[in-house]
Amino acid sequence: MAIGFINGEWIPVDQTVLPIDERGHNFGDGVYEVIRVYQGVPFKMREHLVRLEQSAEAILLTMNYSIPELEALIAEGLEKTGLQEAAVYLQVTRGIAKRVHLFPDVPASTTMTIRPAADISDKIREQGVHVTLVDDERWKNCFIKSLNLLPNVIAKQKATDAGFYEAVFVRDGVVLEGSSCNLFLVKDGVLITPPANRFILHGITRATLLDIAKELGVPVEEKEFGPDLLLAADEAFLTSTSMEVMPVVKIDGRQIGSGQPGEIARKLHRNYRAKYQQIGV
Repeated sequence: MAIGFINGEWIPVDQTVLPIDERGHNFGDGVYEVIRVYQGVPFKMREHLVRLEQSAEAILLTMNYSIPELEALIAEGLEKTGLQEAAVYLQVTRGIAKRVHLFPDVPASTTMTIRPAADISDKIREQGVHVTLVDDERWKNCFIKSLNLLPNVIAKQKATDAGFYEAVFVRDGVVLEGSSCNLFLVKDGVLITPPANRFILHGITRATLLDIAKELGVPVEEKEFGPDLLLAADEAFLTSTSMEVMPVVKIDGRQIGSGQPGEIARKLHRNYRAKYQQIGV
């Protein structure tokens, strides 16, 4: 069972509720988060909600629910659905007001859906995926989890149409991240990922894997790198809340490492899964 929520009211997930003057609809004026639920327990929920609040602050948006209130709403929604494996989508916009560019003096609008999780097949993960490098045409504040995702959507669609799993953005010769995920590589036993600056989303899964790597004694470097280092990597993989860890075995037709998912990616993913498998125990 899936369920929807809008500003204090639980509704059927397919009920039409969007007002014509919703600023998220008119301007993309809002922020969002996706939280994965395992065994009935939201994983890294506080971290996701803190990032939601930080994204809202970055666009000068005052949320209409506090973090504890959102945590309680998510718990209530999960109880209503009875779902054990779910995806929670939260969206906060600047509200409902006449369409003008200046900020309206109205409360923010919060919507949420809770649906069964759409897990990625382990067969895909075991084979690894092919990605393509594309020019980054996004704005310069990619650390904000904004609703303005059109460049990401176009890049993903073009990559998919060309037979790739994901598009990886490159800006001024620097590799950044995928259209909906962060990026890691391994070279000579060192785990390398772009630094958490304004040009990438500061992924919750990314941060979790960095912590796991340090726990396992895997050397870590957060630094800028170009396509040459990526193509010469021993391993590469993508990370996000929905895909967890996804090995990359080819980039624009060029084999990465052995052409098979690497051992460090596998080890990190095993330990990542162990963390969320423990939360329901």
